Amino acid sequence: MTLVSFIVSGMGQPAGVKFDRVKLERRRMQAAKLLKEGFTEAEVARRIGVHRQSVNRWAKQLNSGGRSALKRAARTGRPPQMSAEDLRRIEKGLKRGPEALGYGTSLWTSWRVVDLIERECGVKYSTVHAWRVLRSLGWTPQRPARRALERDEDKIHRWKHQRWPELKKTPKAGDRPSSSSTKAD
Repeated sequence: MTLVSFIVSGMGQPAGVKFDRVKLERRRMQAAKLLKEGFTEAEVARRIGVHRQSVNRWAKQLNSGGRSALKRAARTGRPPQMSAEDLRRIEKGLKRGPEALGYGTSLWTSWRVVDLIERECGVKYSTVHAWRVLRSLGWTPQRPARRALERDEDKIHRWKHQRWPELKKTPKAGDRPSSSSTKAD
């Protein structure tokens, strides 16, 4: 385990770790059970692996509101603009391909994905967020596995060995370098 994994944010969660609300609620309920069995707050904190102050706060909530006071809070943040059904429609649209929307190639670009989302769900997203939606659906950026069909190996070879040397600038034999010294003479 590295030192970085021990860095803790202000809320008691390791840095970069998402909150697992179910796991946190389970921990609070376990503490409530131990408190009801008569364990001290300090002992409960040691057994569960939390700060004593947390157990003290949970004990107060338990006394004032019962076990329901320790239930997990509702989801925080802005509510999602698309439902699970919307995401299924997006997935179906992606599988049909961009040609179904009238595009000339089978390549999904970020702008095309934005267009698909807007047409299917009526939601306008930025290109960045459109890729987040794709990632949540399990889609990843792809690169072509093969070379272009139009590729002409003979022309490429001729260009590399004949034309490129003609275009490339090389110093003539005996010429001095073009850089100058920065030292004063």
